[in-house]
Amino acid sequence: MPIIVLQHSDLSHPGRLGLTLRDHGHRLDIRRLDKGERLPPDLDDVDGVISLGGPQNLDEPRSKAPWLDDEIAFVKDAHDAQLPFVGICLGHQILATALGGEVAMMPKREMGFHPVDLSPSCQTDIIYAGVAWRMPQFHAHGREVTKVPSGAVNLASSKQCKVQSIRAGVRSYGFQFHFECDRDDIAAHARQDRDHFNEAGLTFDDLMKQCDQHYPMFARLSDRICVNIATMLMPIIDRKGVSRRGRMSPTSHGRAPTTIV
Repeated sequence: MPIIVLQHSDLSHPGRLGLTLRDHGHRLDIRRLDKGERLPPDLDDVDGVISLGGPQNLDEPRSKAPWLDDEIAFVKDAHDAQLPFVGICLGHQILATALGGEVAMMPKREMGFHPVDLSPSCQTDIIYAGVAWRMPQFHAHGREVTKVPSGAVNLASSKQCKVQSIRAGVRSYGFQFHFECDRDDIAAHARQDRDHFNEAGLTFDDLMKQCDQHYPMFARLSDRICVNIATMLMPIIDRKGVSRRGRMSPTSHGRAPTTIV
């Protein structure tokens, strides 16, 4: 059974998270709603859902991205079905919106490498096991979650953005920062989004200097988050609904996989 990956641009792809999930035996079914592709008709053959970043904004007219409402509803259904969910950047904001939270424009964009601090409630969360309480992360966003959904937990914050990560229930996670990016992805963000980086006072060379300084720790901790997601949030399930690590999983549907991209 696949993990549905909702990709919103050529730039924002699954990156190191996708590679880690594949290394752990997962199959990824990538859907491009921005290019006219459709969501699955139901969740019967879905092992989990990932919603990635993108240039779209939830506070802009839906005429720019009319498929966003369908994705928000799909994410709400996945959460209600207790399927594992990971939202990154825009996907994090979609999760918050789907569950009744709020998203708004930031006074100033958060771009480049900035430290993220884990909250006390996050320090015992399995997805952040082995992750430093303060870590450098890569940011490229001008919107933020301003109201955490009822019942969700704020797991991390930065100086510019109070809601850097949330957990809703036990299987839905949102991350405002781009832990999925590698060095080439960061350089691609800087080239494609040059104007926004410049607005934040960062030239391409400035960002590459930040990368030289922070990338080793960033990559190590981001890899740890990816492994935790692959092994703890989305463990491989066999067709009898039993994890290959010996745990029963409520996310198994006991059906054969669909065609995978």
